[in-house]
Amino acid sequence: MYIDSHCHLSFPELQARLPELRQAMAEAQVSRALCICTTLEEFPQVHALATAHGNFWCSVGVHPDNEGIQEPTLEDLLQRAALPKVVAIGETGLDYYRLNGRTVAEMAWQRERFRVHIRAAAATGLPLVIHTRSASEDTLAVLREEMAQAGQGAVRGVFHCFTETMEVAIAALELGFHISFSGILTFRNAEALREVARAVPLERCLIETDSPYLAPMPHRGKTNQPAWVPHVAAQLAALKQLPLETVARATTANTEALFGLPRETQDTR
Repeated sequence: MYIDSHCHLSFPELQARLPELRQAMAEAQVSRALCICTTLEEFPQVHALATAHGNFWCSVGVHPDNEGIQEPTLEDLLQRAALPKVVAIGETGLDYYRLNGRTVAEMAWQRERFRVHIRAAAATGLPLVIHTRSASEDTLAVLREEMAQAGQGAVRGVFHCFTETMEVAIAALELGFHISFSGILTFRNAEALREVARAVPLERCLIETDSPYLAPMPHRGKTNQPAWVPHVAAQLAALKQLPLETVARATTANTEALFGLPRETQDTR
């Protein structure tokens, strides 16, 4: 019934509990999950999760915040993207939240990393999973530049864990991207984000947990897990004044279409 479109089950606090988390998913009718990669060093663990379980898929990419790790080349991403169960490039993007005394100009390495991922998405046809924090203007500018080079329709994807303004949401939609909402949508201080969620067309919405982070109400402060993505769907349904089943069905179909997932999976090993 539900798909968690973005979680980090390879992180130690979740991987150690995998049987328990998978049981909770089944009980909550969360039938599938996309396991997101944040470094090339982590990719073997992420990919192993996807290949070991019929209802998991994965991405390949390097998070913009990560430093002191293997810097991805285009060939690095293309080789891993060709493997079974890899359905996305990312997460990638820009994050200026922790500049640590640096200027935005000094973050050119991050912008170049983002460009490499966009080029990989264009070359493979796989969707981008975009992270942007305190950097939306540059994120959109780089994306527009690379999309213009790649050609119309060559790059698509999702702005994950969306926390930006209505203006950024409109720009992302105009570029053809989906928008994914996380447990933040349920937080008491997130009224501006709820206004964005009301405005985004349902056919462009995804839902996610970003586990182990950002547990939704009523679990806020706990270690998040895919079984809690229905709370995000319930909040989105309330905002759009739609039945929960309608939102569950639509966000599942949107995720299947964007990432090329089969409509049904019987294998939940």
